[in-house]
Amino acid sequence: MGDTGLNRIVEDFIMLSRFDSESFHERKIAKYVIGRLVSVGAEIRTDTTNEKYLKTYPNSFPNIYGFLPGNKEGEPILFSAHLDTVSPGNGKKAYITEEGKITSDGDTVLGADDISGIVSILEGLERLKEGNFKHPDVEILFTVAEEPFCEGSRYFDYSILKSRSAYVFDLNGPVGRAAIAAPTIISFEIGIEGKGAHAGFAPEEGINALNIAVETLSDFKTGYIDGETTVNFGTIAGGTGKNIVPENVKITGEVRSLNHQKASDEVERILKRFEQNARKAGGFAYCSRNDHIRAFKTDENDLVTDRFLRAAKSIGISRPELIATMGGSDGSRFQENGIKTMVLACAMENVHTTREYTDVKELERAAELALALMTV
Repeated sequence: MGDTGLNRIVEDFIMLSRFDSESFHERKIAKYVIGRLVSVGAEIRTDTTNEKYLKTYPNSFPNIYGFLPGNKEGEPILFSAHLDTVSPGNGKKAYITEEGKITSDGDTVLGADDISGIVSILEGLERLKEGNFKHPDVEILFTVAEEPFCEGSRYFDYSILKSRSAYVFDLNGPVGRAAIAAPTIISFEIGIEGKGAHAGFAPEEGINALNIAVETLSDFKTGYIDGETTVNFGTIAGGTGKNIVPENVKITGEVRSLNHQKASDEVERILKRFEQNARKAGGFAYCSRNDHIRAFKTDENDLVTDRFLRAAKSIGISRPELIATMGGSDGSRFQENGIKTMVLACAMENVHTTREYTDVKELERAAELALALMTV
């Protein structure tokens, strides 16, 4: 990529980082991205996601769909990234070091997740236009509300899409890494109801909900419980005073697994154990689960994988890396809707932290990969 493309991708990144675009607040960044897509000749359509499902968020915006007609025969290809960032993502300021590293000021995330993905695709499209390359139909989907378990893509109208292959630019690590497997993610909430009592005068009259919680939590291993499944108890809260036997406790957590059934079974095991232990102690447990996204695996011999490997090697990546990720992405939604998907690394590191950064050379390489995927 020449200096013009390199300068443009950096300028795009800096520009996009200035938008406050936390989940459900994507309107301003979306309008800018639409302008960029129009400038490369893409036909634009916005779906009705926010009108139907996000009415309570006035600064939200529909998913953005773009279509660039091809000039050669071939299967259409979908490219995707998401418009939202995690918190703290308002008031972002990007700084470039002499070594070509882009960081925030340390008070917010940088937003490389997923601004890096957006600019990689946009720059690929710019180069496609400037070079007058031959390419099949190209579809682009920039989604909203990806960070809260892919809510935007959950309600997208997939009948719009022609592509049966998709590349989601939304993975950390060096460019050339690609996830071909991703987990089921199920969150859960447990409310334990005991009985309050004075902790000094009559503790025996109480049923300590916190004791029930702690004793039950000790029954479970957390972190990786096997090679493909993680369990996490993320929050616990309860009690009303240090001299009162706690009557209520609330626990939240999640299970992730590359095996959908295993994730579902583990959640049920957790919930049943809390229910049993609460009853045994004379209390009660209210339990619920929320199945967010479903595990998928793309075959290493699939056409979408073959295209990626050829594209990576065409830009000098001698050893592309195929992995399983434990992170969620819109790729799971695409796979559920019959679209073979890979999630690609695109120059983002330390994501979801104020130490997040990107690298100019890696951004350039990610854009080169996007172009290669469109033309290989």
